Amino acid sequence: MAETSKDASLDHGEGAGVEDRQKTAPSESPAVTGTRSWIIFAFWAIVACLGLPHWIWTTSIHRSDLPLDAMNSWADGQACQMKYPLRIKVDTADDNEVVRSNKGEILTHLQDEVLHTNKLPLYDVSVAPSQFNESFGPGQETEGDLIIYLQNESTSPPQTSLRSLSPVMDVQANLQEPKAAAHLIFEETLKNLDDEQLSLSNLLRGSPFASGSELLLSPDQKAKLDARTTRAFKYASTYHLTFSLFSASSSPSAWDIDAAIEKYISPLVGQLSAVSSFSVDTQVQLHATFSPSIAGPQFNDTSRKWKLMKTDLSGFINAAEWPLSPSIGTGPTINFVLYVPSKEQSPLEVAETGGTSWLIPQWGGVQILNPSNKEAKDLSSDDLEQIMLTFADQLTFLVGLPPSPSSLALRLSSMVRERATSLILASSSTLGALSRLTLKLTSISIPDSVAKAVDETIGRLDQACVDLREGRFESALANARVANDEVEKAFFEPSMVGQVYFPDEHKVAVYVPLLGPMAVPLVMAGIKQLKNLKAGKVKSA
Repeated sequence: MAETSKDASLDHGEGAGVEDRQKTAPSESPAVTGTRSWIIFAFWAIVACLGLPHWIWTTSIHRSDLPLDAMNSWADGQACQMKYPLRIKVDTADDNEVVRSNKGEILTHLQDEVLHTNKLPLYDVSVAPSQFNESFGPGQETEGDLIIYLQNESTSPPQTSLRSLSPVMDVQANLQEPKAAAHLIFEETLKNLDDEQLSLSNLLRGSPFASGSELLLSPDQKAKLDARTTRAFKYASTYHLTFSLFSASSSPSAWDIDAAIEKYISPLVGQLSAVSSFSVDTQVQLHATFSPSIAGPQFNDTSRKWKLMKTDLSGFINAAEWPLSPSIGTGPTINFVLYVPSKEQSPLEVAETGGTSWLIPQWGGVQILNPSNKEAKDLSSDDLEQIMLTFADQLTFLVGLPPSPSSLALRLSSMVRERATSLILASSSTLGALSRLTLKLTSISIPDSVAKAVDETIGRLDQACVDLREGRFESALANARVANDEVEKAFFEPSMVGQVYFPDEHKVAVYVPLLGPMAVPLVMAGIKQLKNLKAGKVKSA
């Protein structure tokens, strides 16, 4: 019994020793511990020195420096003061001593009226004598000039008239009364600038460039100006004019459109070429049917005419079958459609007005030509005279030419100033929007092309402002157009817009599932090795 208990006690002692040896791991040599530490350090060194910089470099967003101060200055309307110089130049038909003396007095009185008036708040008006003669013609004038050509007429009432193709106002008055003549010139000048002042005031009022001196507009005046703006195309350096003949039957099958354009349209286009360039093309289509979206003309038993309802005018164009291209090249296309109904539906006119032509805003014009009793296979240039004059009138509305004054040269000058002003306002507003966008969305990229476009925009706007102050309105328009194109290109930069939809939260969602499984072993191994090193130091101490 004693031996058995002894063996049992020995077995129990040996089992306890084995269990103790299993719980206590054998101590590592310093060389093994150092090797493990260097391995873990090498992994972390690769991550910290190579992996992390490469990840930051490949995921970082390039943001070029933008001139935010200059951008905000233009957006706030502080970079330019909208003032338009106007030079009134006076000359006389007679050159005797009495007329020259009276001319000087007229200039003095006219200058006094200009200085003491508050009816021209947007203009810097100057009055000066002019060297002028009857051979004065288009292209010889200086931008912003109004030429007053005085003729001494003491027997008849004072009369004024504007020349159609040059900025010249002929004044027939008694030059022996210089004060009355000066007042007449001043009042006629105000009348000629009235429509332009209202338009410019409408553009500036409510914008950061408003100075508070703009004219107050009545609701009717504002409605007319807004309608004119809505009707006209947005300004472009190039417009494409398309003249189309659509016949409901097989005739007329041809028209002398080239001669008609040369005779009735080219003179107007030549004047407008100072503002934009124009290209022209023509086409003919037979058996053209109405658009299925309209009810079509209705026969009126009383008038014995076919009536086209006003509600059908906007859908009159059969876009599905009529070959009307919405755009040719880079500029907008202005369409002019001559529609010849069949004899079965003739005469055709608009029910509410009795007219045969109408304007489609920002698209073009339509004219109905009711066929005559005689059979005509083609239309001569004489047949097209009234039609082309109507198209020419519609063209002036579609390109934004002001309706007054009667002088085409003065109307062109007004349009140039209005277009330049609107482009400067639009460019400044877009600069402000771009500045706010880059400050609010710090995660979007700003490529170098955007910074370059912004610099070009600001430079062009600065030059346009200088041109306005110095009366170079066509140059101001050209610079403002380039500025608007550049800032639009910068604002809608594809690479920048795409970053708006990829914020930092998306990056976290993409990279955490990839980097998490790789980071956990490294972190746990590093923590375990630090604990072992700490325990070894405590034991050795």
